[in-house]
Amino acid sequence: MHLQTRHLVPFALLLAASRSLTFSSLRMSSTPTAARRLVIVPGNGGGDVTQSNWYGWAQRSLTDLPGIEEVLLTNMPDPYTARESIWLPFMKDKLKCDASTIIIGHSSGAEAAMRFAETNRVAGLVLVSACVTDLGSANERASGYYSRPWLWAEIKSNAGFIVQFGSSDDPFIPWDEHQAVHEGTGSELFAFKREGHFMTEKFPRLKEVLRAKLSRDRDKKKELK
Repeated sequence: MHLQTRHLVPFALLLAASRSLTFSSLRMSSTPTAARRLVIVPGNGGGDVTQSNWYGWAQRSLTDLPGIEEVLLTNMPDPYTARESIWLPFMKDKLKCDASTIIIGHSSGAEAAMRFAETNRVAGLVLVSACVTDLGSANERASGYYSRPWLWAEIKSNAGFIVQFGSSDDPFIPWDEHQAVHEGTGSELFAFKREGHFMTEKFPRLKEVLRAKLSRDRDKKKELK
C-alpha cells in the first residue's frame, strides 16, 4: 500500500477504548548487538522514495542510533504493484537483508518484511501500517503477499524483535487488520488515533522507539559479558 506522529496512545488503552468506540546509504560505527544495518522498504506507488513520506528523513536521521553502521533506502523495482516475487529477491540479493538487518517496512513494505522473515533471519522488524489481506484491491491481490496463510510462528522465530505502528484512523487499513498483525506476530504495538497511514515528512516516534530498543539490547549484551 501507499507511499502524523503526535498523539501516541498505549495499545492497552486504545484496545479498551475500542470496546466502547468499536475501537544511497550512510555509514557509522559498530555495536555489540546483532543489529548493524537498517533497511527501509517503502510502500508501493512509485516516485523517488527519498522524496516520499518520511523515508528520506529516516535515512538521514537514524544514522546516529546505537551501533548502526548503515541506513539503506533505494527505489524498488516494480514500484506500483510491489510483487513479492520481485521484491523479496531484491531485498535479499541487492539490499542484503540478513541477520544483522532491521527491516523498516511501511505499508506494502511491511508485508514484504513479514514475508521475508518467514524464511530469513533478521535482527528485527519495524512494521508501519501493516495489514494481512488485500482489502479487496486487485492491485494488492496481484502483489502476491496475501495468496496464502501467514507463517506467524516462523516470523516470530526469525525476527530478533518486532515493533509495530498503527493508527485507528488509517484511511486504507481498518483497525482489525492492524490487530491481526499484532496478534499474529506478537509485536510491540504502538497504537495511535490520529496518524492515518503515516505519510508525514518526519517520523520522530520511529527514532525514539528504535533508539530505546537498540539501547536496551546493547545493555543486555553488556550484562552477559
